Amino acid sequence: MRKRTFALAATLIMLASAVQYGQTRQTSASSGYLTPPKVIVDMLDAPPTPGLIVGPDHKIVALLYRRSMPTIAELAEPIHRIAGARINPKTNGRQQRGGSVIGITIKSLADGTETKVATPPAPNIGDVSFSNDGKRISFTNTKENGIELWVADAATGKSKLVSGADRLNGTSGDASDWLKDGATLLVQLVPSGRGPAPAEPTVPTGPNIQENFGKAAPVATYEDLIKTNHDEALFEYYFTSQLAAIDSATGRKTPIGRPGILENVTASPDGEYILVSRLKRPFSRVLPMNGFPREVEIWNRRGEAVKKIADLPSSESIPINGVQAGPRGYRWRQDQPATITWVEALDEGNPRNKVPFRDRVVLLTAPFTGSPVEIAKTEWRFGGLQYTEKSIALLSESDRATRRNRTWILEAGAQPRQLWDRRQQDAYNSPGAPVVKRDNGGRGGFGGGRGGGFGGGGGLIMQTGDSIYLAGQGASPEGDRPFLDRLDLKTLKTERLFRCAEKTYESMVTLLDNEAKTILTEAETSTDPPNYYVRDLAAGTKRAITQFKDPAPQLSGVEKQFVTYERKDGVKLSGTLYLPPGYKKGERLPLLMWAYPREFTDSDTAGQVSGSPYRFTRVTGISHLFLLTQGYAIFDNPAMPIIGPGETANDNYIEQLVASAEAAVNKVVAMGVADRNRIGIGGHSYGAFMTANLLAHSDLFRAGIARSGAYNRTLTPFGFQSERRTFWEVPEIYAKMSPFYYANKVNEPILLIHGEADDNSGTFPIQSERLYAALKGHGATVRYVTLPYEAHAYTGRESVFHTLTEMINWMDKYVKNAGPRHTEAAAK
Repeated sequence: MRKRTFALAATLIMLASAVQYGQTRQTSASSGYLTPPKVIVDMLDAPPTPGLIVGPDHKIVALLYRRSMPTIAELAEPIHRIAGARINPKTNGRQQRGGSVIGITIKSLADGTETKVATPPAPNIGDVSFSNDGKRISFTNTKENGIELWVADAATGKSKLVSGADRLNGTSGDASDWLKDGATLLVQLVPSGRGPAPAEPTVPTGPNIQENFGKAAPVATYEDLIKTNHDEALFEYYFTSQLAAIDSATGRKTPIGRPGILENVTASPDGEYILVSRLKRPFSRVLPMNGFPREVEIWNRRGEAVKKIADLPSSESIPINGVQAGPRGYRWRQDQPATITWVEALDEGNPRNKVPFRDRVVLLTAPFTGSPVEIAKTEWRFGGLQYTEKSIALLSESDRATRRNRTWILEAGAQPRQLWDRRQQDAYNSPGAPVVKRDNGGRGGFGGGRGGGFGGGGGLIMQTGDSIYLAGQGASPEGDRPFLDRLDLKTLKTERLFRCAEKTYESMVTLLDNEAKTILTEAETSTDPPNYYVRDLAAGTKRAITQFKDPAPQLSGVEKQFVTYERKDGVKLSGTLYLPPGYKKGERLPLLMWAYPREFTDSDTAGQVSGSPYRFTRVTGISHLFLLTQGYAIFDNPAMPIIGPGETANDNYIEQLVASAEAAVNKVVAMGVADRNRIGIGGHSYGAFMTANLLAHSDLFRAGIARSGAYNRTLTPFGFQSERRTFWEVPEIYAKMSPFYYANKVNEPILLIHGEADDNSGTFPIQSERLYAALKGHGATVRYVTLPYEAHAYTGRESVFHTLTEMINWMDKYVKNAGPRHTEAAAK
């Protein structure tokens, strides 16, 4: 569409805004934070619905009760931002940005009896995990000066501190894991006797220098990197751990090996060996720590290295879409006492190299003195390897060029058999994922899960006779209908055991017995909040395990409609329309459209429906759905597919984006629920990028809200989202897609919001800062809000309140109460 320019009108609006904006709903002049209407405050402050983890015996579950939001004061506590991580120097753990667990209740699935776990005063709980026999449950408690480890009796709820005076080192992620014996915990501790942290030099000793000697190192853009020698010293100080075993009954600690920067640590299934990844110098200054040089070794329980698997350099030189040239994806076979598998690239890790096979998979068995045995080669890039309880393997591979996945069945003494060959994005024909057996409530290994697939192997695939079970979302033209199938590995035939009923949404949480006679499900409808049920598949009955109430009854009158429509080029689109409580049929409302573009290789998969119209409406955090309380209609997630074969989808990004948005606008107007002159557009991250582009290249919307976006793609020159061509390969595409280049064409009001501590790759705060300067320089109506201490997602209570108030104020002024749209004729 041709853009109109109203520089004078925009300037007058901007001047008026400076006087009028923000005079309502402000808490106080001293704080500066705004507070939304009471109905929203009440919804946000309501206790969140508890989470749930299942005991390994499938007889009990643990309900986890959480706080709703941290305060801005908590987020403002000093942290170090180094090596891609944010750590609290007082606790020697990760910065806490979400609502922590404040209570644990054990609940019997048989009779519903509940046992409250005794917790320490003022609990700040994390890393909740069942022992492998289900008799104990461990959890961490973060205090002001460190992280403790506690263990509770699952039967009585009595708990005790088992870490004593030692502190856990949580800088690399979860710092503890149960061994198979159900009594011993493998932990990372802050080394005893560690001295004070390195002091930052008051006077620089010299410049900070980076250099390269003719070797290509195409890397993405990252925040929180090591920048100075002092950062390196801090990284070594805080991330160095002492590995130890703790007896959960006595609290006795047995050190294992010497202290080191332990990126990942995973015990073998028999508990006799430990797979360890240790980071070492030189530390990269362009990658986070998962790209640092490392040594991968197998230790015995005394901490002695019995086998070195790999000595790997920095990942800086990995080509785009490539992989590590050396060993990667190290995992214990969960069906064997102590056998490790890993993957090795046969194409030097470079997808552009023409080779008959991309990868090979090898294994090595204790005592690890022999040579690795090759068990498979993959024509495409290795995707994953899982074993069943009867030692049958499922190996997957993927091809980016065709966006296809293949899965193979590997059995000893037999040729590989192909199980599936499917399009990656074809949700309608997804067979589901194998159901796995987890011994600790859903976790496996510890240390943050870094290193390209490390350690535990993801659990054993459950197998009964010749069959395994598959659980999936069940995407369909009517929406998602989750299912459970039984797959015979001999005949490859499937049997449907469960499918969500019509006009509800019910998904399987876990099998409760090996024969799949009973399952645990989570069920909800558009009016009933999610709750857990034991479903007897043979009898066709279900029994409620929880009775969680609606945490936001204020939205009980919301109407929800699933909407389908077409783009002018015939691509099928869909979205979910929400109408506020008290809506009267035929009334045209101000509407906010909230979307996020996605790339596809073909129109068939792009037009597939996602989600379900029968899910309960959950509204938390900075959700745009809170505007329903203010009389707005919301068109949520209207499809914005960007379609093209191979790597070409973005060649027509703007044209396809505008066409999808135009189709969405036409649909809600044709339905009689929206006024074409009172529709706003908004999005977060890539949705913010979309918002700025739609305002620059169309006149479909009266105003926009763009949160934490990237607007100049030349600042992400080695790719973004699904784009893997570099700026130097397709500079015209990067320029055309960048709304920064078209700031002079944005003539609708736009609200920019960004966390000042954004930690997401590519969405540095300077992206919003520079777009604001460009818009202001061209006389646009724009408001630029930065949130102190907030990352890519905003979690602080004050920040959440403020963000929602800004969104409401902006929509009220420039959409709900906007006057008639100017026309060129009227302007003349």
